[in-house]
Amino acid sequence: MKKSIAMLLSLAMAASLTACGGGSKPAETPAPESTTTAAAADTSEEAKTEAAADGAEDPFAALGDFVMTIGHAQPEGNPRYVSMEKFAADVAEKTNGHVKVEVYGNGQLGTEKEMLEQVVAGTIQGMRGGQFDFSPRLLMFTLPFLTQNRAQITALMQSDLAKKVCTEAEAETGTVILSLCDAGGYRQFSNSKHPITKPEDLKGLKMRTNGMNTIDKTFIAMGATTTTIPYSDLYMGLKTSVADGQENPWVNVEGMKFYEVQKYFTEVNYQFHPDPFYVNATWWNALPTEYQEIIQACADEMSVYNDQLIDENQNAAKQVVIDAGCEVYEPTEDELKVFQEAVQVVYDQCIEEGMLTAEELKEMQDIVANAK
Repeated sequence: MKKSIAMLLSLAMAASLTACGGGSKPAETPAPESTTTAAAADTSEEAKTEAAADGAEDPFAALGDFVMTIGHAQPEGNPRYVSMEKFAADVAEKTNGHVKVEVYGNGQLGTEKEMLEQVVAGTIQGMRGGQFDFSPRLLMFTLPFLTQNRAQITALMQSDLAKKVCTEAEAETGTVILSLCDAGGYRQFSNSKHPITKPEDLKGLKMRTNGMNTIDKTFIAMGATTTTIPYSDLYMGLKTSVADGQENPWVNVEGMKFYEVQKYFTEVNYQFHPDPFYVNATWWNALPTEYQEIIQACADEMSVYNDQLIDENQNAAKQVVIDAGCEVYEPTEDELKVFQEAVQVVYDQCIEEGMLTAEELKEMQDIVANAK
């Protein structure tokens, strides 16, 4: 389904906002093709038709029609891609087709930073992705080796502390964060030079990051240097040796085929990333309450489904990497402790920089310790 951005904007209620952080509006480009499935895209009209056929009164008819344009960077088959399709279909069905969600995946609307700038400016209504430039406090949840399992991740993402940090984003950026889920599962190291079995093996390697503060600090603490490469350009950056290595979850490695340009992987499970669902605050606050409640409920369901997909698919994704001929090293518990000790300095640095307070770190550690 091809839609021009101009047509989408004519239907949206977003008002232009000045981007916090000085982000400029990206240049206009030809409209990409929505990656929402045909079934999800047709749900709006089907819902209206069925309601009319049943002769039932449409409770949403007087509330008006809205279009919600959402971008993200992941390719088809990735849990984010699949769960966003579910969200689009659910919203259309539950609003009787009066709120239509158009999803553009695979980076069609730009890099994650560019898409977030568009949300802040009101050019599009939403985006999902681990982009924290405008909400750096969210980075507290990405401290290395903070959690060890799904229950701990979920407890953090649903905590009062997470809700507080999300609420801060509206005042600072003009966005509402509807949900926080997992961006892809625990993240692993890879490189094209040699196995990484201890922190010292990272010395001298040029590791790609997305520019995230805690990733850079983690690699530097272990002696690596870092270079920033956009996610959509990472495959080619690894192939041409702009970077020796990278870090990503198994589902991302499989989906983006990084195993074709990396030889050595270490299943270190060092970090997970929150996956915030940013929505333009002006557009959101102008929606009828009934639509807000439905969209929020669908976003909550989407988050649960997303994390379920990650848990179901990460082992299969890891096996794809193994079957491709890559070496996957699994550190022992004692070896992991050496990695953990090497990056403790990152905690102190983040507190010193004001990302979080010592009290908030203690709160996170207590949440993790008590998670079941």
